[in-house]
Amino acid sequence: MSTVTDQPTPRPYRSHLRPACLQCRRRKSRCQQQEGITSSTCQMCHVYGTDCEFPPSPRSAGRAPLNPGKVQKSYRTPQSNTPCRREPLASAKVHVSVRQSQGGGIGQSCSPPTSTTSSSGPKVVLDPHNTHLMLALDSPEDEDNSHIIGPAVTNDTQVLADYLSSEPSIHERMIRVVKPRPGAQVGQMPRPTMAGGLRKPVIFTAVRKRPYGLSPRQTAPLQKYQIVEKMLEPWTSKLIDLYFQKVNICFPLLDEVSFKHQFNTARDRISPALLSVLYAHSMIFWKTSPELPSQYCPDSRFIWNQATETLFSELHISPGISTIIAIILNVGGRPTTSMIMNEIQLGAAVSLAQSLGLNRDPVDWNISMPEKCLRMKIWWALVVHDKWLSLAYGTPPQIKRYQYDVPDPSLEYLTGKDASEAQIAAASVFIGLVTLTGVLDKYLEHVYDLNQGRDQDSSQTSLDLELSLGQWEDSLSDDVRRIITRGNNLHIPGAANLRLAYLSTVLLRRRIELDIEKQEDAVPGDALTNRYIQVRRAAEEIVLLVQELEEIHLSDFWLPVSAFAFTSAMTFLLRCALETENTAGGLAQSASLKLAKNLIDSLQSHQQNSGWDLGDLCLAQYGEVVERLQTADSPSATVPEFQQLMMSSDVPMIDELFPNLWDMF
Repeated sequence: MSTVTDQPTPRPYRSHLRPACLQCRRRKSRCQQQEGITSSTCQMCHVYGTDCEFPPSPRSAGRAPLNPGKVQKSYRTPQSNTPCRREPLASAKVHVSVRQSQGGGIGQSCSPPTSTTSSSGPKVVLDPHNTHLMLALDSPEDEDNSHIIGPAVTNDTQVLADYLSSEPSIHERMIRVVKPRPGAQVGQMPRPTMAGGLRKPVIFTAVRKRPYGLSPRQTAPLQKYQIVEKMLEPWTSKLIDLYFQKVNICFPLLDEVSFKHQFNTARDRISPALLSVLYAHSMIFWKTSPELPSQYCPDSRFIWNQATETLFSELHISPGISTIIAIILNVGGRPTTSMIMNEIQLGAAVSLAQSLGLNRDPVDWNISMPEKCLRMKIWWALVVHDKWLSLAYGTPPQIKRYQYDVPDPSLEYLTGKDASEAQIAAASVFIGLVTLTGVLDKYLEHVYDLNQGRDQDSSQTSLDLELSLGQWEDSLSDDVRRIITRGNNLHIPGAANLRLAYLSTVLLRRRIELDIEKQEDAVPGDALTNRYIQVRRAAEEIVLLVQELEEIHLSDFWLPVSAFAFTSAMTFLLRCALETENTAGGLAQSASLKLAKNLIDSLQSHQQNSGWDLGDLCLAQYGEVVERLQTADSPSATVPEFQQLMMSSDVPMIDELFPNLWDMF
């Protein structure tokens, strides 16, 4: 970056030949040199104590030719293989020499690595051969965010962007265009859209990141983050390692090498909310880690509360990509204590992600590969949480399939060249989880469709539901297929969670088929009885999985919404027992009630021996119910109605299961 080192005469007012420094341009103040002092620092930067940096001179920057048919600027520096640090949208100060060949390939200059300094980040060495230095996460100190421009005005904005391409300073501040890459080889056509047309450029504009009158780093949230860090010292680095060993390998969000590098060299540039929530997220694995003291474990509830308050402050003051990741970690944190706040946070994350264009396919954009992977990983995580929370909480999903075109994950975007066998296996399990979520989405469309026609072909609906799950099973690799069909290979990170998610999907399908059968047959018959048996077998598979879980599986990664799979299975088993038996004596000997008792016993054993929290909800809600049904006073007594039993004052209600719905978790 070129800087002004000698200005013997005062700078003329609003001079274009000698532009104001970047900090004065942001403050909208007049930039003047200090009289009698040979220094590159202007008066205002000297008063504020900020770094005084100047943009490249107009002569060296040059003027782009007016070409209405092509936009010269891109949303990100078009480096396909060189990871780079994110630049603020309002003031991009680093320009890497890029040459685009006639065939559409990208060629980089052979200049040596350069050290760059940005007002939104630390000094970073851009090495064209360093494939681990990924795009740095945004910081609360960044002034602007990129905001996608809607399809309704994209064509109008495209014309304006073409015209402003001849004015680099104005174009850089107002509009950035991400154009699909023409193709890796000469003559290769661009990838078409799902509708059959060619993909259009995605246009972004710069918007102010925080409300007026607020400084980037408020004292209160920063103090809460410092409290969390002080409580966890000197084990903060161990918690970071624990997160990547237990969570990120199964549910990838961050690049381990680049994040740890920034954590060790420029921790103050990482979002306090992200760090706080990441610490809290890793606390669930504290007691299972041999590198952390077993005699001392900080209060996880207190840490979660402090981390969540820091997150909400950042969401108000300076939302960005780091905020979305922090919300994903917060919603996926264990144990779950507030359903409402999880839904509110997820809704905010989805809205923010769509405003940043994370719902668009970046595969053929002229941006670096690390940034592509980061954008897609965030969106995959949002989709997974949105669909499974919808199934667990009983609310319609917020993400619609026709509103995003991000491709399904593949090993290319999840693993590097030096990935171990465990990492590749875990990535394959994650791919299975994301694609299974797509099948679940189809089921949820049926569940939440309030306008289903009476003349709808129910047999065709059942066939479609069964076919979608069968096709998904056939698309899996052999190792992953054995996980979901036979329960093998559960030692693979994330495999037990995938197995439970699959069984939950099967149970949902069987319950949908049962409801369809009951609507068709006014008089119960063999077909309806067969449906009951199928649903009970699906619930039995969940019970058997819980019984077979070992310590290595319990200490593995689990989505917190997996806890609702046990309550769902328990609800049907009790329903089946109550609908098929008329006396208390017959109910006590019911096969369905025995399965329910086995599930309760297994969850209690895991809770007492391993501190497994995923069974707490089922135990609190149904433990006493199963006990009462098994210890009936009179064998000939009439079985009470299921609704009356569940509404009894002796049964813990939802308010007791969640002590404080506004616990901000």
